[in-house]
Amino acid sequence: MTGSEILAKATIFLTAAGVPDAGRDARRLLAHVLKVPPGRLTLFLPEPVDPDLTVIYNALIERRGERVPVSHLTGRRQFYGREFLVTPEVLDPRPETETLIEAALSEPFERVLDLGTGTGCILLTLLAETTQTTGLGIDLSEEALNVAFWNRNSLRLEDRSELTNGSWYSPLTKGGRRFDLIVSNPPYIAAAEMDDLSAEVRIHEPRMALTDEGDGLSAYRQIVSGAPAFLAPGGRLMVEIGPTQGQAVMDMMRNAGLIHAAIIPDLDGRDRVVLARASG
Repeated sequence: MTGSEILAKATIFLTAAGVPDAGRDARRLLAHVLKVPPGRLTLFLPEPVDPDLTVIYNALIERRGERVPVSHLTGRRQFYGREFLVTPEVLDPRPETETLIEAALSEPFERVLDLGTGTGCILLTLLAETTQTTGLGIDLSEEALNVAFWNRNSLRLEDRSELTNGSWYSPLTKGGRRFDLIVSNPPYIAAAEMDDLSAEVRIHEPRMALTDEGDGLSAYRQIVSGAPAFLAPGGRLMVEIGPTQGQAVMDMMRNAGLIHAAIIPDLDGRDRVVLARASG
């Protein structure tokens, strides 16, 4: 069968399974199996596909029909122009998080702390986009840190980034290290909202990276209350939020003594990032 023929069958199958953007996912998976850039797949579609590769492709399509995320099937996800390793042990990097990246890069910094680093996509992107900067990523999950280590080494950022296991600020000593920038994309989905998530997210992504098993704000309470002890004078705190949490998180920052609190929307106009800075 040609690439066009197996692609057409796969698209019909995924559409019948209720997969959103079935054609897009079918193309992405075929490009992955054929080891060609997705943008050049059309050039290969008229050619016959090796039967062994067809078997592999059809198996991936069946799993996608079971709502396994494409990134888990390919093991990769693009984020801010770079490719990151992704496994079921980490939150899938999302385009909305690039809003935080843009905001963080709007001012210079030298030392950055990423709380709940996951794949390391935030920390490593910030370091890769700058020079003479260093950073520390902390995550409670050792499995997630293994992924972050792989991504760090792949981007050749070993000499500028440190990764360590722990809960929020617990690996740090108060009165010790200070950072110009603290960033986080913490679990912010309320437990009562979990059933509303898509199967791709609800079933296949790590629950501890999605929800605090409470009201969706407990992680912010810990991050914000601890930030003044680790921010350098004038340093910035930036966190990604759910679209209804902006005012609550901004109030936390003000109550913690941080100044110039503000909300930044994403490209769809939804509240996405809350930021504030330490005095001085």
